[in-house]
Amino acid sequence: MRFTQSIALVTGSGSGIGRAAAVRLASEGAKVILTGRTRSKLEETAQIINQKSKIPMAEVFAADCTDEEDVEELAEYVSQHYGDLHVLVNNAGGSRNSNLLKMPLQEWDEVQDVNLKSVFLVSKALGKIMVEAAKREEHNRAIVNIASLSGHQAGAEIPHYSAAKAAVINLTRSFALELSPYGIRVNSVSPGFVATPLTESGLQNERFVKAIQRNTALRRVGNPEEIANVIAFAASYEASYMTGTDLLVDGGWLIK
Repeated sequence: MRFTQSIALVTGSGSGIGRAAAVRLASEGAKVILTGRTRSKLEETAQIINQKSKIPMAEVFAADCTDEEDVEELAEYVSQHYGDLHVLVNNAGGSRNSNLLKMPLQEWDEVQDVNLKSVFLVSKALGKIMVEAAKREEHNRAIVNIASLSGHQAGAEIPHYSAAKAAVINLTRSFALELSPYGIRVNSVSPGFVATPLTESGLQNERFVKAIQRNTALRRVGNPEEIANVIAFAASYEASYMTGTDLLVDGGWLIK
């Protein structure tokens, strides 16, 4: 129960890694605010969390994390209702395959927005709440940004995604420097190949799955709960002397 009496917010928590992270944080005592674009998916996550608890541990606030007005409304809600935030998980993201020479500018912008701009906007708005609260009270406070193996190693037909995730890793370091005077730690987690809605179509291809198994030291695809374990660690007081670090959780892909 590392997050008892803590308020956590997870973006992109309607499915995949975001859902797994929200469920894990709530299971350890956190009150979790679920946010993302699709309310119905967020409500599914809230139902999963709340049916396991005697009292509601999750609530939904639908917002587009690439839209500054939506993010400001989210921050205002957190400020008015809680006045504090202990854990922020920037998980919102997405991509699609596209050839660099044929990629429309609109697609480049969309992928950069959901993976990088969202981290900036949400961290800026919610970070202000965390800083003001830190001035009043010492408490474990942490931001965990979800980057990717693609931020370490370029992927074919995802130049926009690779660029955005590499930027998230370095943005994490910058945030860590700026927020360290307030005791707020900022780290990133870089998942490898994990079974999520983002990878679902690819994982239906037997050749693709076999290629992952062949090139991953642990010879398998990961699951969202395994990434959530690392997110929870990075967010907890157990990682109290760790900031500005990227935690690579790729099953040993990069060492092959």
